[in-house]
Amino acid sequence: MGLADYFPIWDRLTDAERRTLENSVTKRTVPEGTLLHNGSNDCVGLFIICSGQLRAFILSDEGKEVTLYRLFERDICLMSASCMMASIQFDIAIEAEKDSELLMIPKDVYKNLMDSSAIVAGYTNELMASRFSEVMWLVEQIMWKSFDKRLAEFLLAESALEQSETLKITHEKIANHMGTAREVVTRMLRYFQSEGMVGLARGEIRLTNRAALESLAR
Repeated sequence: MGLADYFPIWDRLTDAERRTLENSVTKRTVPEGTLLHNGSNDCVGLFIICSGQLRAFILSDEGKEVTLYRLFERDICLMSASCMMASIQFDIAIEAEKDSELLMIPKDVYKNLMDSSAIVAGYTNELMASRFSEVMWLVEQIMWKSFDKRLAEFLLAESALEQSETLKITHEKIANHMGTAREVVTRMLRYFQSEGMVGLARGEIRLTNRAALESLAR
């Protein structure tokens, strides 16, 4: 499938705009762990996810990560072209969490379309608003929800995403997602284990009492 199958506003574009996109788009296949975008100085273009999974995160001066949101099949990664928007004053990194296949629209091509097409500009604003809402939700969670509840919610979300009760994920990776220290995650997981909610093994967490985790996450 091509760009027409993945770009949500394709049917609303003019023939000339479609040709411009078709002539400029490139396909990329990237392995898990690939850093696709590393802040405003690394402005590559707009990514459309055909398959796989991406993660948007920020990195503190001390090297601590926190996941802002994830992107899945048919999602649009706008922040990889953040240099187009002067109002973006913070650096967001994008990495492939799984082997992924992407379509990439160069930043200059998309910027020209955004400047000349009210439809493209409106769609871009909708994308920005959607991502901003996700980030604000995360801020609320960090500020007002205790870590045990956030961790229980994270484990349940990962289980739903992977469709498995056994998660192949390290404590360090969870810490990176949640913006905390690995030791904090380890202590809380050991508490969860003592309460019979999870089972722990090297590089693996098994959900043993989903009902208790769901009750805690509320």
